[in-house]
Amino acid sequence: MTGRRPERISEQIKEEVSLIIAGEMSDPRVGFVTVTNAKVSPDLRHAKIYVSILGSEEEVAQSLQALNRASGFIRYQLGAALRIRRTPELHFAFDDTLRTAARIEEILTEEGEKVRQREQEAEAEGTGENEVELAESRGHE
Repeated sequence: MTGRRPERISEQIKEEVSLIIAGEMSDPRVGFVTVTNAKVSPDLRHAKIYVSILGSEEEVAQSLQALNRASGFIRYQLGAALRIRRTPELHFAFDDTLRTAARIEEILTEEGEKVRQREQEAEAEGTGENEVELAESRGHE
């Protein structure tokens, strides 16, 4: 089953799972969870739900564990919301794209500072040489 249907179902699943987690889940282990993406297998039997979780590594692990344990409940709620014959089995995965992007941004900022510092040092050295050359040329006049 190829085409746009898996993409369309993925988008619906992403929206509905996000609403279910925000509104219907009462597990205190589930912290600040954002559904970032959902991918459905071509046969629509499995869905991988990518979530971004704010918190420490321990909080992320606890939230992910709680989501995977509640996947049956979420799947049941999802089945009521979606109008498809078989609700896909849900698998939750941590999406660390935001952390990776933040780290890349940090590295780029550090490298930019290093480049600016090198340019300033080179400019300062260049200015000093010009002053020496200017003084020497005036002395020879």
